[in-house]
Amino acid sequence: MVKQQANNPLHGITLEQIVNGLVEQYGWSELGKRICIRCFNNDPSVKSSLKFLRRTPWARKKVEDLFIAMHRNTLK
Repeated sequence: MVKQQANNPLHGITLEQIVNGLVEQYGWSELGKRICIRCFNNDPSVKSSLKFLRRTPWARKKVEDLFIAMHRNTLK
């Protein structure tokens, strides 16, 4: 039996889509200010960010939380 993901706002959204959406909304420099991690501040790219975020759960959680907050603000 497949579990429903009704309460998961990130269901069906890939990490790459999340990073691209945040970069589109904020840009690399603002994203680096909001979440202070090296992959956003030093020579940023989507590829390097994805590699880091996939290996670092605490950083991925911060990115996902910012993405959810961004969408909640746009819905208001």
